[in-house]
Amino acid sequence: MKLSTFGIKFTQANGITQLMDDLGKANQSNSPDIIMLGGGNPALIPAAHTVFVDELQKLINSSRVDNMMGLYDGPEGDDNFRQAMADLLKDHYGWGLTAKNIALSNGSQSSFFTLFNLFAGEMPDGSINKILFPLAPEYVGYADQGLIDAMFASIKPDIHFIEDEQTKLFKYQIDFDVLKEKLASDANSIGAICVSRPTNPTGNVITDDELAQLDELAIQYQIPLIIDNAYGHPFPGAIYTDATLRWNDNTILCMSLSKLGLPGLRTGIVIANEEVIKAMGRVSGIMTLAPNSVGPTLLTRLIKDGELINLSEKIIKPYYQQKSELAITLFSEIFADLPVYLHKLEGAFFMWLWFKDMNIDSESLYNKLKEHDVYVIPGHNFFMGICDDWPHKNQCIRLNYAKDEATLRKGLETIKSVITQ
Repeated sequence: MKLSTFGIKFTQANGITQLMDDLGKANQSNSPDIIMLGGGNPALIPAAHTVFVDELQKLINSSRVDNMMGLYDGPEGDDNFRQAMADLLKDHYGWGLTAKNIALSNGSQSSFFTLFNLFAGEMPDGSINKILFPLAPEYVGYADQGLIDAMFASIKPDIHFIEDEQTKLFKYQIDFDVLKEKLASDANSIGAICVSRPTNPTGNVITDDELAQLDELAIQYQIPLIIDNAYGHPFPGAIYTDATLRWNDNTILCMSLSKLGLPGLRTGIVIANEEVIKAMGRVSGIMTLAPNSVGPTLLTRLIKDGELINLSEKIIKPYYQQKSELAITLFSEIFADLPVYLHKLEGAFFMWLWFKDMNIDSESLYNKLKEHDVYVIPGHNFFMGICDDWPHKNQCIRLNYAKDEATLRKGLETIKSVITQ
C-alpha cells in the first residue's frame, strides 16, 4: 500500500493508539482479575445516568427524535443547543455571548485537531508554527494531532513539594521565567498557547493568577489562549479547589459532554470569537458535513431548565471528590514507606504517581503491570514537546481513580508489589 505523507504519519504506531488498543482489549476481556486503572473513561454515576436515560426516553416519545435522527444540523452544530449554551454561560458568568460564539464537534479530540492545525503547522510563508504548552505533562491525546511532526513545544514545570504529615504530595507550577523567555525568543513561531484545567493527567488546576498571566501573555503576543475545560466548570464541575473560569475574545474555551458520563455521544463544545467559530464550521463542513445531533438534542432541555448545573453541583462533583479523598487515603496507607509521591488532587479523576529516586522506567512498569492484569498509563507519553532526556519523564504513571475501593486498593497494592520486587 503506497501512502501519502498524511497516511504515513497517521497510520504509524503512536502512544495514544497503542494505549487505547490495550485498554480496549482489556475491557473486552472476560477475566475477573483485570484491574482497569488506565484510560479516561468517566464513571457511570447511577444518579446521573438515570437522569440521562429518563431524558432519552422523553426524547424518544417526542417529535424531537425525528429531527435528531432525520435531519442534518448546520456545520457549527445544533442551533438550539448553541443558544442554550450561550444563555447558560451569559447568565452564569456574565459573558457577552451569542450562539455565534459556539461551535460543536464530534468530541474534544476532533475540536483540538481542528484548532491545533488552524493555528500551527506550515504557514503560508513556508515557516512552521507550534502549539506551546506552558506546563508539562499535558494530555496524551494532543501528541499526534499535528499534520506535521514536531508541532508542539512544552515548558518544564517547577515542582513544588507540599508539606503534609500523612501524604507525600507535590504540585506542578508554571515556570513563567522560562515561558517568557520562550515567547520572547520564538514569538514568530508560536501559533497558540494551550493548557488544560483541570489537567489530564495530573489533576492539576492552575491558579487564577497563573491563568491571568497566561491570558496577558497571549494578548501581548497576539496569539490565542486555548483552555481545555473538559473536566471543569460549569459542568461536570470536577474541581476541588478555588478556581474561576475566564473567557474573553482572545480565549478559546473547549468543553465536552463526555465527562458527564456521556463519552459515547462524542460532543465537543468550542466557545470563541465569531471568526474562530466560522473557521471551525467551515472545517466541520468539509470533514463531517455536520456534528452529530444526539448529544445536543439530549442535553438542551436540561441546560435551559438549569438541571444540568444542578446535577453537576449536587451529584457529579461530590461523587468524584469523594473518590479523590478515598484515593489519597489509600495512597497514604499503601505507599507510606516508599519514595512515591502523589500530585495534589485538585480536579478531574486521575492520580499521577511519581516514583522519585527509584530506578523505574514507566514503560517497563506499564508492561510489567499488564502481566499482573493491572492497566495504567505510562507517564512518558504526556511529555510531548520535551525532547531531552529529563529523567522525570520516565518516572511517572497515571491512574484513573474513579473505581470502587476494592479495585483501587488491589491495583495500588499490585503496583507496590511490583516496584518493590
